[in-house]
Amino acid sequence: MKMRRFAAAILSVLMFSACVTGCGSTEETPAATDGTASTESTSDTNAGGEDDGKLKVGFAQIGQESGWRDAETASIQFYAGQNLDTIDFKFADAQQKQENQIKAIKSFIDMGVDVIGLAPVVETGWDAVFTEAKDAGIPIILVDRMADVPEDLYATFIGSDFIEEGKNAADEMAKLIGNSGKIVQLEGTVGASSANDRKKGFEDQMAAEYPDIEIIASQTGDFTRAKGKEVMESFLKTYGSEIKGVYAHNDDMMLGAIEAIKEAGLKPGEDIKTVSCDGVKAIFEAMVAGEANVTVECNPLLGPVFFETAQKLANGETVEKWIKSEEGIFRQETAAEDIKTRVY
Repeated sequence: MKMRRFAAAILSVLMFSACVTGCGSTEETPAATDGTASTESTSDTNAGGEDDGKLKVGFAQIGQESGWRDAETASIQFYAGQNLDTIDFKFADAQQKQENQIKAIKSFIDMGVDVIGLAPVVETGWDAVFTEAKDAGIPIILVDRMADVPEDLYATFIGSDFIEEGKNAADEMAKLIGNSGKIVQLEGTVGASSANDRKKGFEDQMAAEYPDIEIIASQTGDFTRAKGKEVMESFLKTYGSEIKGVYAHNDDMMLGAIEAIKEAGLKPGEDIKTVSCDGVKAIFEAMVAGEANVTVECNPLLGPVFFETAQKLANGETVEKWIKSEEGIFRQETAAEDIKTRVY
């Protein structure tokens, strides 16, 4: 019941955010002092520098590349906003740039926060700044994406098993196309752990279990709907009706691909089967319409577990190295019922 209430509250936050960003507003979020990333705080800074007893947390978000990312951000900001009496929260939007995330982390270190949260835009290139945080005695929580660093440089990872998601996607695709045929793949951001692992899990499972399925093309769509549509248009021009299925590393790219398939005069979900990852509400709407087949869930509502874990670390408690999300697989056949419980 508590989670359902939290999810409903997140829905209201997302609806408000959609209106602010899509209903004619032209006001921009103020840039950070370094001019590279937008930053906002959900509570007042302790100007006197005295310890007010609050949990001080900094979070460096990737940006706003998808509806899933917006839901994760809303979940984290909403939880902090509901707990202003106990949490002093600093948020940085890195606008899809690693250098902005690194600058944000350095800023958080200078502020002397208790814990730093990060959804790394790519896997590599973090050793130096993570070492700075460790030397300052500030634990780092990786959220939804991993970083390729020694385990002693971060406290824990909160998120999904992306390789397992890729394997599940492969099994679902095989069922949809009868274990044989040519398919294409829309990859996520180059270098992102979610893209790397969803690709590996999918391709390894295909090679091991489904030798009669051929991945004839694979290209990044950068986790965005616009790029997903652009890449799918290119695939269709090259391969046309040869394509029996499309696997996308997230739902937003698949929604773009669906547009491209329809514009090419084909029926998504019928002529070309679809399997994607995340489980955003828009893909359920597409499944209800018969234009998508399967989504492998990746839960973005990580705000509560993130702050609970941050508090444990600030208290000096030990936490698991990998805190896994609970997720499922959703199909077209049950989408009309499943959509009733979707909040992002």
